[in-house]
Order: sequence, then C-alpha cells, then structure tokens
Amino acid sequence: MIRPLISALALALSATGAWADRYSDCTQGKDLDRQISGCTSVIERGKRESQENRAVAYNNRGFAYLEKGEYDRAIADYDKAIKLNPNYAVAYDKRGNAYLAKGELDRAIADYTKAIALNPKNAFAYYNRGLAYRRKGVLDRAIADYTKAIALKPNDVITYHNRGFAYQEKGEYDRAIADFTKAIALNPNYASAYNNRGNAYQQKGEYDRAMADYNEAIALNPNYANAYANRGNVYKNKGEFDRAIADYDKAIAIDPKLALAYYNRGGAYNSKGEVDRAMADYNEAIALNPKDASAYNNRGNVYKNKGEVDRAIADFDMAIAIDPKLAVVYNNRGVAFAKKGDKERAIADFRKTLEIDPSNQLTKNNLKALGVTP
Repeated sequence: MIRPLISALALALSATGAWADRYSDCTQGKDLDRQISGCTSVIERGKRESQENRAVAYNNRGFAYLEKGEYDRAIADYDKAIKLNPNYAVAYDKRGNAYLAKGELDRAIADYTKAIALNPKNAFAYYNRGLAYRRKGVLDRAIADYTKAIALKPNDVITYHNRGFAYQEKGEYDRAIADFTKAIALNPNYASAYNNRGNAYQQKGEYDRAMADYNEAIALNPNYANAYANRGNVYKNKGEFDRAIADYDKAIAIDPKLALAYYNRGGAYNSKGEVDRAMADYNEAIALNPKDASAYNNRGNVYKNKGEVDRAIADFDMAIAIDPKLAVVYNNRGVAFAKKGDKERAIADFRKTLEIDPSNQLTKNNLKALGVTP
C-alpha cells in the first residue's frame, strides 16, 4: 500500500467569495473531479496567483489524478509543481507514488530519496521507498527504510506489517512473526496481520499456530479469500485433503480469480488421485496467471502420470522458460525424456538439476537408474 494518499498541503490557498469555493475545491481531497476542476481554475489564473499557490494547485491536481489511476497526468502535474518549487518535498514523494504505481521502481526510489533529503523527518517517504525496494527484491534496504519509518512513527501498524513481509521473504520467520505480533498489538482487529503471521508459522512448520491465526483472520473478515486458501494449505500439508478442498472452494467462491486457490486445490485433488479435477484446476490457475512456473510444472506431472509425455514435456519447457532456476522442473522433464527413451536428454536434465541443487538425492537416484554416476 502506497502512502500517504492524502498529505497536508504545504500552504493554504486563501480567497473570498467565489474564488474561496474554487480554492476549497482544490484542497479538499474527497471529490476528485471537483478537486481537478478547482485546481485547474487556480492554475489557469497564471501569474495572477503566486508561484507557491500554483505549485500547490499542480500538486493537488496531481494527487487527484493519482487517485483516479491517471498516473501520467499525475506525473506531469508533479513535474510542474517541482519546477515551480524545487524544494517541494511532498511533490517528490507523491510523484514517487505515481512512478511506483506504474512499476517504475528506480524513478520512484529517486523521488523518495529526494523527498527524504528535503525532509528527513518524513516517515511516509521512508515507508514508500521501503515498499519500492521490497518490490525490487532489495530486502535489506527495504527493512532499513521501514525501520527508519518506525523510528519516526513508532506506532505505525502498517509499517510493522510490511517490515514483517520483508523479513518473511528473507526467510527470517521469527522476526516476521515479531513484527506481525506488534501490528496485532497495535490493532487487534487487523485481519491481514493474523493471516500473514499464520503464513510465517506455516513456513516454520508450526501448523497449529498457523491454523489459529487463519481462524482469527476469518473471524475478523469472513470474506477473506486468502485466509481460507492459506488455511486450506495447512489442511493439505496435514493430509486432510477434503478439508483443504472445502477451504479452497470457499476462497474461490469469494474470489473466482484467486489463481493460487485453484493451483493448491489442484494439488489436493492430485494427492487424492482425482487427476482430471487436478488438471482442470491447473488449467484455470494457468489461465489466471500465465507466468506461474509451478502450475505448468504440476500440470506437466499430471500429463506425465497419465502417459501423455509430449504434453508433459511442453509444460516443463514452459515452466523452465518462466523460471530457469527451478531445479525440480529439470528433474521432472528428465523423467519424461527417460520415459520416451531419450536417455541423452534425460541425463542432461538430471545433470542440470544437480547443477542448481547439488544435494538432490532423487535426481542422483534417477541418474543411477540410467547407469550414470552422479
């Protein structure tokens, strides 16, 4: 979540009569179209307005465009605000938000860095830059920025929550749990924090604690599709496949476009031996998220187990094209090539698996079965 959506104005526009209404429209931040209209009226007054007032009007109109999802228009307005006032920290911060929304992470980081240089006490700029670093996968810098934001705003729930995410992505589950726990202490009704703490517990293999957190998240928000899907994963990992499927069904009923719910329900059906249902779910998961290498891999395994080896290889090829470092897919494609009698390609894939994952005993056994020393 990008923050802040609404920030305090650098200065108040003031006037009397009809112009007071236009200025009020430009600063109110609720009715976006009215805000755009009011700010445009101020901007069109040109040099009859002070340079500072015009900068504020461009900034506020940029905010309205940002909220409407018109990111290029927002950026154009922030450009003009900054040109009029090169020390306008809020405009840099908010232009960073527009770049972040567009996925232009380096530009967003540059703007947040400038906003921080102009106002080192701006917790939101640290938070937003942390968000950009996290999306880039630069987790240590993200954590450092979240930590700085927390130092400036020690009771900010969302920053603890997002720092917990970053720790979780680093595999530092205990630190993630500590941050999610702090977020819950600050806001006991924060369903997302329970859900994500449940994920950290699940990744640690503490399934009962994970289950308790998912139950709490669902109690707080009965329409929380991800919490149902995640609780389904706990049931699946515990071998309770019917309960898992029931939770995936509920998640899909709430959010029919939740690709991971289809993917994981496919896994539960596959574990039950219901391969046609598994195939249907993998098909849907791929349709919703064509970049999911694991879904192609799992569908490939279903094809392989059904004896449709060429289809299996095509899916493994697709998974490798998406994620060339996914060792298990090379192993699975190697098995498929071996089934076709293509020993040379099978060996090449098994060797590639061990290049990525040298300790993979299953692949070593597969090589030995072909008479090759790992």
